[in-house]
Amino acid sequence: MAGSLKKIYREDSPYKAYLLSLLSVGVAYGLYKGIIDNYLAEVVSMGEFDRGIAEFFRELPGLLLVGILAVLYRFSAERIFKIGAVIMILGMMMLSIVPASRVLVTLSICVFSLGEHIQLGMKNSLGVQYAKPGKSGLSLGKQTSFYDFGTLAGYLVIIVVFRLIAGDSTSFRIFFAISAAILLAAFSVSTRMKANSTTDSSRRRFYFRKKFTKYYILEVTYGARKQVFFTFGPYLLVLHFGASASVMSLLFAISAICCSLLSPYVGKLIDRIGYKIVMVSDTLLLVVVCFFYGFSEHFFPTNVSFIICCSMYVLDSIISLASMASNVYVQSLSDSPEETRATIATGVSVNHLVTIFVALLGGWVWKVTGIEMLFTISAIIGLFNSLFAGTIKTRKTE
Repeated sequence: MAGSLKKIYREDSPYKAYLLSLLSVGVAYGLYKGIIDNYLAEVVSMGEFDRGIAEFFRELPGLLLVGILAVLYRFSAERIFKIGAVIMILGMMMLSIVPASRVLVTLSICVFSLGEHIQLGMKNSLGVQYAKPGKSGLSLGKQTSFYDFGTLAGYLVIIVVFRLIAGDSTSFRIFFAISAAILLAAFSVSTRMKANSTTDSSRRRFYFRKKFTKYYILEVTYGARKQVFFTFGPYLLVLHFGASASVMSLLFAISAICCSLLSPYVGKLIDRIGYKIVMVSDTLLLVVVCFFYGFSEHFFPTNVSFIICCSMYVLDSIISLASMASNVYVQSLSDSPEETRATIATGVSVNHLVTIFVALLGGWVWKVTGIEMLFTISAIIGLFNSLFAGTIKTRKTE
């Protein structure tokens, strides 16, 4: 392992501390993600609409990221990364000690998410600048694998522990505290990152050009349909089917493993058949996923419907890998790598602008009309996405 890393990263860069910090953050996030839905449903007693409100505030830092990084632009990428770590620690500590109040818990999640998004805004900058010439892609792939491995380890811990203990308020708080301690360890490791890398200027401003109009529209529809599954997919399994934290972590782990194994093949598929066909096809598959997620219980017994919904959640995670095609589409239109990065960064902000409102609206639709209508709307958005993607003109060089 050490030998392969030396081939990717510059020897004068603190890449070891960086990767170890990412691994630790991944473990902490896996512990958090594995139990947060159950905590909100079982302890905080959040209903459908309450969950949408909590998600609105969780996504808000992502929308504000460009402005936040603009304020911090005088700092090095390493220092901003560390600032994000401190904020994450604060948010996780709050989760472990505040009363099970919807307002206080939502505030804690928002604080944690702020730190998470700040770190997210620095990852690519650090990964690229620590890499040797011509190794940037390998560097980004390696840092993703470290983080994902840590996340998977966190899920596995929850799977084992919550099969042995009851998922009560105390046990949830203990694991939030453990997650905070791991984040503190990650911060301690990151203090060894003494370099002064520059931040990615493309993330400090919005970049709009007419030629990318279709990409921005596709990001809007993709953000809307993604948010429905990210927020309400797992919550349906917890709130309606009574899935435990152990079961949810197992589902997340299976999803993560499948995505990790299949992502290289999805990338090859995009190169082989073209980004347009992939962009059209993935949302057509989404219609099938939405149908079974929203209506399976009308046709099957509850236990069978639960298994079907779990399978559809994993399938949707795999389908989401096709979002890489939109990045290839942007690259085909761009005149430089800088323009590609700036456009994709703006697309992420546009995506977040949509997701925060979908979170609110989705919770209201579920509460008032039922889960069937929520996923029917998601399917309609998917169809629109496919039809619109079909209008893209591909270049002959593709």
